[in-house]
Amino acid sequence: MMVKRLVTFLIVLMAALPAMAEDMSPAAGTTPSGVIELFTSQGCISCPPADKVFESLAKNPALVALSYHVDYWNYRGWRDTLGSSGNTARQYAYARSFGRSGVYTPQAVVNGQMQMKGTDAAHLSGELNTLKQQGNGLTVKVSAAIKGDEVLINLGSGSGKADVVVVYFTRKKDVDVLKGENKGKHLTYWNSVKDIQSVGLWRGADMHLTLPSKVLRTEDCDGFAVLLQTSDANGDPGKILGATMVMAPQANQPQNGLINASATSDTDE
Repeated sequence: MMVKRLVTFLIVLMAALPAMAEDMSPAAGTTPSGVIELFTSQGCISCPPADKVFESLAKNPALVALSYHVDYWNYRGWRDTLGSSGNTARQYAYARSFGRSGVYTPQAVVNGQMQMKGTDAAHLSGELNTLKQQGNGLTVKVSAAIKGDEVLINLGSGSGKADVVVVYFTRKKDVDVLKGENKGKHLTYWNSVKDIQSVGLWRGADMHLTLPSKVLRTEDCDGFAVLLQTSDANGDPGKILGATMVMAPQANQPQNGLINASATSDTDE
């Protein structure tokens, strides 16, 4: 009888292994405590301390942490190798939704609801906890998985409506800066955003989406995040209701673990 039970257990386990291997989320099956988005640049002298702080956030499996390299500091002599106009456009859209007249780096946005300098991990985590206590944390369950040539996205129920935003990123990238304000520095970047796509509109009911996974097979695309994000009347991003993050099977994932870190720097505005 014991042998029969053992054989049955092994059969079930072997059947589950492919699905387990494909679900590479750092926090698979759990709701993250929040979303932190960092706007940074290789051409910003104030950014390396924030990028180092961000490393600890990116390694925390309880968070969805995304780094957006902007391109408006390129004129200072170094073209950001990870920067894009799409990332800059997202930061300016946040500025409009926050009623700000301009943008700066390093800037962090927490749950799409508040902004601050991105140089203090403890402060950022504290704001996440405050939002959660105020009922402004992540409230809608979001899950995703890679199944062969498809990406499957599942959204739970809630109230209101929101955009389903997929953000593709590079897990880790080392860069030697040869010119500009950070000339001579060897910098390491985590979860650097490559592309942002709005793939659907959620209206409060359970929702299931299927996307092609071919973008995950492009160079330096190591995973993606799904953000369920509201927008204002002008279409600018607002409160994030739910989120998840999934690593592609080919991604070389470093060991997860929160590293306590904090730093201070001047802000470029």
